[in-house]
Amino acid sequence: MNSRFQAFFPVDRTPKVGGSPPPSVTRTPCDLDAGQPLYAAGSTGQAWRVTDGVIRLDHAGQAGEHRFASLAIAGDIVGCETLLFGSYTFNATALTPCRLQPWPEGDAATSGTGLLESLAQAQKRAADLLALRGGQASARVLGLIRLLADRSGQVILPTRQDIADITDLRFETISRIISNLQREHLLSPLRIAGIHATRSYRLAPGAFA
Repeated sequence: MNSRFQAFFPVDRTPKVGGSPPPSVTRTPCDLDAGQPLYAAGSTGQAWRVTDGVIRLDHAGQAGEHRFASLAIAGDIVGCETLLFGSYTFNATALTPCRLQPWPEGDAATSGTGLLESLAQAQKRAADLLALRGGQASARVLGLIRLLADRSGQVILPTRQDIADITDLRFETISRIISNLQREHLLSPLRIAGIHATRSYRLAPGAFA
């Protein structure tokens, strides 16, 4: 890391004694399976840039419950608050298979620009996610699928329960809507190695409108 940048953002990255260190304290790329945690609220570590996949961020309640807070997708930076405050604010978990790179990646000026771009993206995504929690149920689910789909229309969906948490809908409602989208040929099953058949799809071009 650039020494000038490190002087402004001191971080203790020393692995804890005993066991292998969690991914949040390494300086190598990190691959996560769906459902695998990246870091926990209150723990220390580094920031990450998501290069592939979707990360779920949750508030950790006093009673131990987790409440959905936001999503991070490719290009986003997660965990940067630990560089300022010394610990993570959210629990971060992979919703789909993910690959992350340690951040910052270069000199201070480049890193600062990248952070500002990521914050701008996060602000827009917060508005998009807020819109997904109100209105017609089918429009909410389709809106989330559009948000997660790549430019070719390929999408790996989170679990039905995660989709329900994000859209503030019932699990049964999510299953019914996805079945309806398939019957209407807006969503087609897609085989992707290592991904469960109920998670990988291709979104019809007309569904992006």
